[in-house]
Amino acid sequence: MTIGIDARFYGPLGKGLGRYTQEVVDNLIKIASAESPSGEGVAFNYVVFLSPENFNEFNEDWPGVRKVLLPVPWYSWREQIMMPFYIWREKIDLMHFPHFNVPILTPVPFVVTIHDLILTHFPTTRATTLRPWLYSLKNLAYRLVISVAVHRAKKIITVSEFTKKDLVEQFKIAATKIAVTYEGVANLAKGRDSLFVAKLDRQETLEEYHIAKDFLLYVGNAYPHKNLERLLKVFSDLHGTRPDLRLVLVGKDDYFYTRVKNIARSLNLWQAENKNSPVIFAGYVPDAQLEILYQAARAYVFPSLYEGFGLPPLEAMAKNCPVLSSNRSSLPEILGNAALYFNPEDEENMKEKIKLILEDDSVRAGLITRGQELVKKYNWWQCARETLAVYEEVLKN
Repeated sequence: MTIGIDARFYGPLGKGLGRYTQEVVDNLIKIASAESPSGEGVAFNYVVFLSPENFNEFNEDWPGVRKVLLPVPWYSWREQIMMPFYIWREKIDLMHFPHFNVPILTPVPFVVTIHDLILTHFPTTRATTLRPWLYSLKNLAYRLVISVAVHRAKKIITVSEFTKKDLVEQFKIAATKIAVTYEGVANLAKGRDSLFVAKLDRQETLEEYHIAKDFLLYVGNAYPHKNLERLLKVFSDLHGTRPDLRLVLVGKDDYFYTRVKNIARSLNLWQAENKNSPVIFAGYVPDAQLEILYQAARAYVFPSLYEGFGLPPLEAMAKNCPVLSSNRSSLPEILGNAALYFNPEDEENMKEKIKLILEDDSVRAGLITRGQELVKKYNWWQCARETLAVYEEVLKN
């Protein structure tokens, strides 16, 4: 039997979704190659569909896997028309789409992973660069595609019980059709990169990004639901009494980060090139240096209004960084008792919790200890194992 996986998001190109896709694909192949190094007699062969941007990033010489170039952009009309042909041409028995963008005319049984329903909860023009009428059309297309995907899928994978419940309520899907497979936490830097981390000088890295000794850290995108505008307002108040404290925001520069920069500038928190700025926009930071930022930060702050899982705070915990988190959506489920929670819409409450974690070393120590224990629960190998079990269940039926 041949399993096809849409891995066009594979690697850092696809941000959080890219990490999920990469870890699931890599670990599925590790499981298969461990069971049959020669590739003979395996239950499944894999066809991994990749984009021109990440085709060369995926290197696997196990004989049971084959990679196929799929020059079709995400979320495009070409995806809807051309991808079904590629699936048919490769004689796929079961297809796995790790995101909602499933071609309506997919010609074979498929499994889809739904990470969250953010676009149904936050259908705002602030979350797009499109004109309002065009965004409304795009949102309508999204609702059509995801509705067809979840109803036609043989099985749905979600990354939290929260998202499972959300799907059941919004799309009237039977709960038995949904399998929850938690994501994993792994070392950000692997192989040669891990050796690079060992050689990196911590102080030089901090100086490269103009980061002072005490700083709060956020890693992620700057979409409106991430709630960074409120975080900036809270930090502005804190900075008045703590002039040496910095807030470091890590994420690739784009339209949304430009908007957040403008807000920070209006609050007198940021100036170009980050020199002597209370708020530092670090842009994209390579994994090797990101590990150092996690380790050096006073705390990681996650003010998001909605998350289907929430991987960055777990990555922070894995690096002994205490976590302050919003108490919304899936975050209490995923982070358990290893985070200090606040109401993300209550600026005073957010400020109180930040002050607590800055001032009380016993609170910080407790969070670090519980965080180290919690991350043991999340394992990419286990996630891949449970994904494989979904494939087996579908193909048996």
